[in-house]
Amino acid sequence: MRSSNFVLMLILLVLAGCGSVKDDLFPSGSDKRAVVETGTTGPAVGQNAPDFTVSDTLGNSVTLSAVVPSYKGIVLYFTMWCPTCDSHMSYLRDSVIPQNPTIAFYAVDYVSGSVTEARNAQVSNGYVDSGFIVLADTAHTILDSYNGTMGTTVVIDKNGIIQMNEDLKNGSKLQTVLGELP
Repeated sequence: MRSSNFVLMLILLVLAGCGSVKDDLFPSGSDKRAVVETGTTGPAVGQNAPDFTVSDTLGNSVTLSAVVPSYKGIVLYFTMWCPTCDSHMSYLRDSVIPQNPTIAFYAVDYVSGSVTEARNAQVSNGYVDSGFIVLADTAHTILDSYNGTMGTTVVIDKNGIIQMNEDLKNGSKLQTVLGELP
């Protein structure tokens, strides 16, 4: 009996220390993120995409503002070359890229320390001639500008506006966003 009282008291102390647990147990459902101001640059949906220039794995400089006008859209997928990333990238390579020939797909390698290492990762993971252009983000320029992490998927329209910036889940949201690009 005493141990159950102790456990109950411990649970109450833990819950009391959690601050406003009520919000977690009964969420409002409202989006509390700041409203994005049109015309600003940043990583949020509706903002102008931050420009960058990085090298691809063949040593070519890729500048976002130079490539955006050439496509209906741009997809950036942030990869660590891990099994989850491979699963996502295989799905994109096999199911999404073939259906979207007017969209450029970039795999952003932010874990390799050099262009050579990024190329080695691309080759060893089977992504040569895959439909992805692999960008070697060795200085984390893209990663930091887009608040990216493993699996983050960013869609930028032909006007340079971010239409999606979130982790790739089952691909349905990505397919919807790509289908709605002007």
